[in-house]
Amino acid sequence: MEKNLSEHGLVSSLYVHVPFCARKCEYCAFYSEAGNGEVVNRYVDALVRELELVATDLRPETIFFGGGTPSLLNLRQWEKILRAMQRLNLLGATEWTIECNPATVSLDKAKLLRDFGVNRISMGVQSLDANLLERLGRIHSREMVFKSFDTLRAAGFSNINVDLMFAIPGQTMSIWKSTLAEAIALGSEHLSSYEVIYEEDTPLYQQLQAGEFDVNEELACEMYEELLSAAAANGFQQYEIANFARDKNGSADSQKNLPAKIQQSIPFFACRHNINYWRGGSFYGLGPSAAGYVRGVRTKNFSNTTLYCEQLEKGKRAIESSEALKPLARAGELAAFGLRMNTGWPLVEFQEKTGYELVAEWKTEIKQMIDLGYAELDTERFQLTARGLRYADWAAELFLKI
Repeated sequence: MEKNLSEHGLVSSLYVHVPFCARKCEYCAFYSEAGNGEVVNRYVDALVRELELVATDLRPETIFFGGGTPSLLNLRQWEKILRAMQRLNLLGATEWTIECNPATVSLDKAKLLRDFGVNRISMGVQSLDANLLERLGRIHSREMVFKSFDTLRAAGFSNINVDLMFAIPGQTMSIWKSTLAEAIALGSEHLSSYEVIYEEDTPLYQQLQAGEFDVNEELACEMYEELLSAAAANGFQQYEIANFARDKNGSADSQKNLPAKIQQSIPFFACRHNINYWRGGSFYGLGPSAAGYVRGVRTKNFSNTTLYCEQLEKGKRAIESSEALKPLARAGELAAFGLRMNTGWPLVEFQEKTGYELVAEWKTEIKQMIDLGYAELDTERFQLTARGLRYADWAAELFLKI
């Protein structure tokens, strides 16, 4: 029923998890580890094997290499992955993003990626304040951000995302305004900005529990409002809670997989790969800990690089678990994800995708959200208000209880 496959009938979206970091950040709950050369080489070999196992069912239109720190891989390792993808006919994606740490960008590496078709870089800046970078455990300096941005431009990248964080312990409104101004002045095509989340099993969470600092919810709200204001004033259009992109007159190809009414409200430089997630599309997830969703079945790989490699060396996918959600539960999940976008859910599209009427199945929850001023409903769509987007996680829980 879901309209998420390419014209070839194949899965059209690919996520690859690169689990290696030079150092684990204080806030990070994603699966990552410090990797030596031998471990990384073994991972690269295993990833190539996993690509080989899924290649016949994959024709990527969007690709995203996340982590970890994908840019930590050296030239030889990247070349091995890229040549394997070339051999398997996996190049040519409309949008191909790779996450980079500003400390691990080089001109040679950037040119290699660009030569093989990578056309979008997401740079994990997080902050431009030296003290906060140290607080977060980041390995780059503010100077590296500016240098790396220039390097990426010199290598031919014309679609760069700058990733920021706000409500960091010790971050004042003055520091946040300064960081926003400097980051926007870089001239990137896309801006992502996330509020710090205190995930269990992270040093930052432990420090919070120990009373080393307090969470200032009022300041966090003010910082979010400042983000919205600064982004809009500088030509960025918000299309999801934490994501902003510039617009331009693009070719039809750039939006060919989006419904017509969604196309009209999505800026040209929006991340198509993430829109596929929020709209419930299929995608393969490769690498340790990676999640995938293919034809109604959700999978998750082992969150252990050694175990991941061992499985692939035996010629098997490294899948730890798989689950086919019941239709109504999946519909609730889709509703929750899609509401993160400013466009919300066109009612006809939701019913076509899920077989359920959004307003009928969640009548009570929708009324509750509208009464609070968090959402609005008309004859065509249901969406969160500007105020409601701030509380999208709470709104999501209402749909996920089904």
